[in-house]
Amino acid sequence: MDLNTPAPASPDAPLKVAVILGSNREGRFGPVVAEWFLRRAAAHPGVETELIDVAETEVPTAAPVAPRLARADAFVVLTPEYNHSYPAPLKSLVDRHFSEWQAKPVAFVSYGGISGGLRAVEHLRQVFAELHAVSVRDTVSFHNAGALFDDLGEPRDPGPVDGAAKRMLDQLVWWGRALREARIRHPYGG
Repeated sequence: MDLNTPAPASPDAPLKVAVILGSNREGRFGPVVAEWFLRRAAAHPGVETELIDVAETEVPTAAPVAPRLARADAFVVLTPEYNHSYPAPLKSLVDRHFSEWQAKPVAFVSYGGISGGLRAVEHLRQVFAELHAVSVRDTVSFHNAGALFDDLGEPRDPGPVDGAAKRMLDQLVWWGRALREARIRHPYGG
């Protein structure tokens, strides 16, 4: 079995979710959003997360990340919006891998100014479709993100974003389990 073929999991095994923090800019807001999301994911039954931070990834190779992506049953990409799209380091990470993404679901948490990073998400949906991944319909987005969190890294109005995160995670778990079982029964030929 190679690194890109993880050991089969039982249908009830926790879903292994790689949470990808897509910004490496100095002074980035992404870690605040990532910590908030990781706390929400930890409270969701049946989910185990692992953070992959592009700021800690060796670009251009990104080779040490490949086994971590391959082990994942699903992905959550946390992205800001830079110039109406997503950051170059995230693009590099995504493009340097192929089979790791195949037949797995991808959900998105975005943040930014007035658009909340949603234009970046729309670009990422196209890229992941080309990589044979399945994007989850619902997202979590933070419009004018810096003003939405308090000094402790918690949303000032948690109700709407906590609800959005739960809906997104519910969808991710459904797709993750369905696709994991499908990959076990019928390996994806892509």
